[in-house]
Amino acid sequence: MKLLVVDDSNMVRSRIARIVQGGALGPITLVGLARDGTEALRAARQARPDLVTMDLTMPGMDGLTCIPALLALHQRARILVISALDDKSTAIRALRLGAHGFLPKPFTDQALQIALLGLIQHKG
Repeated sequence: MKLLVVDDSNMVRSRIARIVQGGALGPITLVGLARDGTEALRAARQARPDLVTMDLTMPGMDGLTCIPALLALHQRARILVISALDDKSTAIRALRLGAHGFLPKPFTDQALQIALLGLIQHKG
């Protein structure tokens, strides 16, 4: 499984990368780190990720704009939205656009692992 991490916060990108590279999630390979939707689409064209963690609030192209564009490139990509915007309407909007899960910030390492495992195990 290939993972692309999309977040404008270097701290969040590094934290997700560290958790994934720790090995607790099994054979997930980190294939890219992106600061916004534009970088995410560029990385997705090259790396073809199976999993994507996606922030919603980013400069340039935000997550709500990027989700359908990314899925147009890679229909089978599973997207986990990780955002401080934890209001239900935003989460529902992201899911309607094609995201497969929502994890509010701040999150624990365990909550991220559980959410990513849920995406890995979800087929379809």
